[in-house]
Amino acid sequence: MHSAASAPARAAFPVSSVPAPTTAPRLAGVASSPVREILALTARPEVISFAGGLPAPELFDVAGIRAAYDKVLAENPHHALQYSTTEGDPELRAAIATRLTARDLPTEPDDLLVTTGSQQALTLLTTVLVEPGDVVLVEDPCYLAALQSFGFAGARVVPVPTDDQGVIPEALEEIAAREKPTLLYLVPTFQNPTGRTLPAERRSAVAGAAARLGFWIVEDDPYGELRYDGERVPCIAADPVAADRTVLLGSFSKVMAPGLRLGFLRAPAGLRRACVIAKQAADLHTSTIDQAAAARYLRDSDLDAHVAVIRAAYRERRDAMLEGLPAALPDGSRWNRPEGGMFVWVTLPAGHDATALLKTAVGHEVAYVPGAPFFTGRPDPAAMRLSFTTHSADEIRDGLHRLARCFA
Repeated sequence: MHSAASAPARAAFPVSSVPAPTTAPRLAGVASSPVREILALTARPEVISFAGGLPAPELFDVAGIRAAYDKVLAENPHHALQYSTTEGDPELRAAIATRLTARDLPTEPDDLLVTTGSQQALTLLTTVLVEPGDVVLVEDPCYLAALQSFGFAGARVVPVPTDDQGVIPEALEEIAAREKPTLLYLVPTFQNPTGRTLPAERRSAVAGAAARLGFWIVEDDPYGELRYDGERVPCIAADPVAADRTVLLGSFSKVMAPGLRLGFLRAPAGLRRACVIAKQAADLHTSTIDQAAAARYLRDSDLDAHVAVIRAAYRERRDAMLEGLPAALPDGSRWNRPEGGMFVWVTLPAGHDATALLKTAVGHEVAYVPGAPFFTGRPDPAAMRLSFTTHSADEIRDGLHRLARCFA
């Protein structure tokens, strides 16, 4: 008899004589997210990380969210724990519609589909709109997870040049006329990664180009409520010129809690119905209890007041970063002053490589995201993204002092 100690080890996955099929070829051109890899690299508590675009956890309204779950489970547990409709909780959709209407975007509950985060909304749209080889236009640089989504679909991603105010309308017009795209993907307000906001006149130009040339606009708006300065700019979706071809994506991740994984899309009826079918195939519906708790939170709590608290904290942190950058960065560096959102976009002087510098920075216990991976066109090696939301003003100052030592 063999003892447990002497028994031969068994492979967790025994090897058979005929290999299993390989993964789908479409995976070959899709890279993992460098931001996620950097977050894993810098998870040590002693590292001050400007890398992640994460909401500040100490600002979550834990008591209010807990109370919402308690009430949902106490009052109607059988509903909260059951399957539900694909379109989403009616009370939650009504609350979202009310909030969008208050932002000068008239919306009915039936205009909306609740999704498992706005990332799923983008995936559903890509599923129903994009065939392999179709052209998708993106601003350059662009949100990384969008590039992953389009890569999985086999799209041909074409960058549209940008300047300090976002997409350049003349370039968009020329490229769209030449490439015949299926859609244009934009984060027009406090863009990830640059923090830029597309001005109203450029939004009108984008709407006009879509109407003339026949492509969809996917307007991703996760940061729109995080404005610290200036006046709100109307959504592209509110422009009647392109209302029939604009999809708005929204999220509760930045204003309530990302762990809820609650987002939504607002789309014309035909496209929305197609996304409902795609969602049925993906996950049937978004979590019933999480939707019910969010709806109850919106009924019982003042989300606008909570967002005001978040904005005040983030404004202080943004200002601390902007005040510290001149001493932290080498002469000749450039950076923007975002009016909201989570990010400052930095361009180091010629000859600097932000990717190569990251290892040195981590050695000084500070981190950021190099800008190069965000580009679909020619990358700028000197670019870097700094997030200011997850550290206090004093921690930001300390982190910038550490960053300065990288250039000493």
